[in-house]
Formats: sequence, C-alpha cells, structure tokens
Amino acid sequence: MERIGKLVLMALLLSVALVLHYIESFFPPLAPGAKLGLANIITITSLHLLGFKESMAIVLMRSVLGPILGGSPTGILFSLAGGTLSCIVMSLLYYRFRRHFSLPGISVAGAVFHNIGQMLMASLIYGSIGILFTYLPILMLASVFTGNFIGLASKYIIKFLSSKAVNARIG
Repeated sequence: MERIGKLVLMALLLSVALVLHYIESFFPPLAPGAKLGLANIITITSLHLLGFKESMAIVLMRSVLGPILGGSPTGILFSLAGGTLSCIVMSLLYYRFRRHFSLPGISVAGAVFHNIGQMLMASLIYGSIGILFTYLPILMLASVFTGNFIGLASKYIIKFLSSKAVNARIG
C-alpha cells in the first residue's frame, strides 16, 4: 500500500475508533469502569490491515483524543496504559500464534491485558496495589464477555473487508 493510502486508511480507522468510543459512552457500564471496548474492533482490524506500528499509532492517538473529546482528560493515563499493553499482547498473539488463537481469543487476551494495564496505572496513581486483588477479578470476568463480542465483530468485519466483492469495488 502506498504511503498516502496508508495514512488515509489510518485516519479513517482512527475516526471510526473515536466515534465508537463516543457511542460507547451512552451505554451503561457493565460494572464500574468496565465498558465494551468497541474501539478495540478497530485495533484488531488495523492489525490485520496495516501492521503493528500503524495499529499502535492509532491506539496511542485514540487513547489521547478519546478522553479529551469525551470530556474526561484524566482518563488519558488509564487509556494509554490499557491500550498500549492490549495492543502489544494482541499483536504478539495475532502475528506469532494466530494458528493457536481465534480472533475472539486474541480479543479476550487484549481485554484482559487492557484491564491489567489500567489497574496497574490505578495502583501507581493511588499508591496501593490492593486494587489489583479486589477489583481486577471483576474486570477479568467482564473481559471474557466483552473480548468475545469484540473478537466476533472484528472477525466478521475482517471477513467482509477481505471479500472479493469489496476488493473489486475498492480496487
């Protein structure tokens, strides 16, 4: 893919991720602090379409812009910690162990590590590791459900984008 085309695709994916982040703010949380993670559909899709570096750039930009545009600038640190760790884990599983893990499995791992990253940041900010033992188990349970949903959605989006009909219209 040429450089300009890649930048346009990255901008489009970032825009969709920000819209999904915004839409998600209208849903009630599954538990305090536990959200669906709709923008992670774009992380998985960008890993498939673009690669690790570009996906990480999208995650980093989304992690800064999402909380700023959504009215919660204090969430930037939590979003950066969770998003970065999640993207690293998902890319490792996607590129190295894809034959052993389905997209929903990769997504569940991403959701788990997103929560771990956020709880580590909370522990650092609040100076207490106790939050890891009290709240993390609840988030891990939520990760199984949200990760499966996001992984299935990503699977069907990637399948659609890879179809001959779509490629014929784009190309």
